[in-house]
Amino acid sequence: MIFLDDVFKYYRIRGSTKVILDHVNLTFRAGTSYGILGINGAGKSTTMRMLAGTELPNSGRIRRSARISWPLGFSGGLHPAMTGRENIGFVARIYGQDPKKATDFVEDFAEIGAYIDEPYSTYSSGMAQRLAFGLSMAIDFECYLIDEVTAVGDARFQARCHEEFSRRRARSDVIMVSHSMETIRDYCSRAIVLAHGVAYEFSNVDDAIELYNKLNQ
Repeated sequence: MIFLDDVFKYYRIRGSTKVILDHVNLTFRAGTSYGILGINGAGKSTTMRMLAGTELPNSGRIRRSARISWPLGFSGGLHPAMTGRENIGFVARIYGQDPKKATDFVEDFAEIGAYIDEPYSTYSSGMAQRLAFGLSMAIDFECYLIDEVTAVGDARFQARCHEEFSRRRARSDVIMVSHSMETIRDYCSRAIVLAHGVAYEFSNVDDAIELYNKLNQ
């Protein structure tokens, strides 16, 4: 589904080099959901952006053989000068979805009322998250990338998000970043721990959580 081939990713920070992935080879298999764990700064969100294709490695290749979502809740691809409705239609056409069907779904799901026809730049952070999450759910993907997005909105909206996403999980895989170990256990059957540029893969989620806890001490 997603193949990392000798992937090297680093940043230059104040004259020093911060290595995120140090020539990593890794396969995310179809039919399996993965949790990505790591202490703050280990590179979880950077890795998710690379899996989505919104950020590139410095060297190596990432190959995808499935329809992969952007990180759920990620709004960096939405145009600030376009209205919510225009953004939805634009993204729907890119992914070959019916723009009207996608717009009707997001309008009902996001519950932002008349703001659907206002420029995206005028949205509050909460409204932007609602629109972005609703748009993610309006497109059918074979694998959903989730970066702590289950905390979007108030308790009622979170319940709606969980209910809708549970339906998608029945036919799609998940790659998830979360600081909630219970969420990782609930969603994932395998886990990867990022530490010092290395990706440690575990077939037992509890073993991955044990290493994560040790790194957090």
